[in-house]
Amino acid sequence: MTRVSTLPTSAGWRPRLGQCVAAVSLALTVTLGACQPAATPAPVTLKLALLPLIDALPIYVADREGLFTQQGIRVEYVPVGAAAQRDQTIAAGQADGMINEALSTFFFNRDHPTIQIVRYALVPSAQAGHFFILSSPKSGITTLAGLKGVEIGISQGTVIDYVTQRLLEQQGFAPGDIKTLAVPQMSDRMTLLATGGLKAAVLPDPLAALAVQQGARVLLDDAQYPHYGFSVISFRKTVIDQHPEAIRGFLAAVEAATKLINASPAKYVSVLSDNKIVPAPLAATYQAPPFPAAAVPSLAEWDDALAWAKSKGLITADVSYADSVNASLLP
Repeated sequence: MTRVSTLPTSAGWRPRLGQCVAAVSLALTVTLGACQPAATPAPVTLKLALLPLIDALPIYVADREGLFTQQGIRVEYVPVGAAAQRDQTIAAGQADGMINEALSTFFFNRDHPTIQIVRYALVPSAQAGHFFILSSPKSGITTLAGLKGVEIGISQGTVIDYVTQRLLEQQGFAPGDIKTLAVPQMSDRMTLLATGGLKAAVLPDPLAALAVQQGARVLLDDAQYPHYGFSVISFRKTVIDQHPEAIRGFLAAVEAATKLINASPAKYVSVLSDNKIVPAPLAATYQAPPFPAAAVPSLAEWDDALAWAKSKGLITADVSYADSVNASLLP
């Protein structure tokens, strides 16, 4: 009797063995894959178009102190020399955000929401004005009344134009008493003021402090009227829509930097010098102003600036506050 073996031949084993090896390999791959840490997303980079203004100090401090890195974002700077260049840079998509003011926001958003204000940058306070009306040391003007009918050097159609008119109105000047002369470049205004080419001019801090050091006299500033001379931080709406958490992290870092500056203002004067914001003659004595806590402009502030812009023919229709001011990302 012939016994038939029930064991598979060696040829019969090969496919099953191969299947087992494949199954074990797959199981190991899945197990090892599950143990691997998730890839860390690349940090979002925010590009800022910045003029050399004191208003940007919290941004520079946040960068120096590593606060942006802590929030998982990167910040790059696009230096600009004038407001028009800043606005062109934003309009071309070459920067994501900027420090500006309500007036430039009107121009961007007159047809549809293009940018949104997400925070105050700098607000005048009782301790420190932002914009100063100055008389030339060669003008002989020593009182505010001496400015009636005198041409004041300003940058026309800007926040300086707006602040100048509102401040003088608050002091009882009639519209016919207020005369201005367009001198767009701040450096030109300073030179003309010092040499007597202008009897009066309006300059922001800290250039106003330098002008005073050179003999100019402060006739009026906006310390009593913070609702006129404030600046803001704005971002393109498309950037906010695509990267809301990055903007939220940016604002958290700025808030932390603001607290550091307000606690030790003298500590960060070197940051101003490094970024060529404070002129060298002031570096030894200048102290940073207090910066505002996280907030956005009010509807009343918006409406007043809007009414002024319409009265000057700078815009012809209302611009929506709700579409232009976004407080939802503040810490």
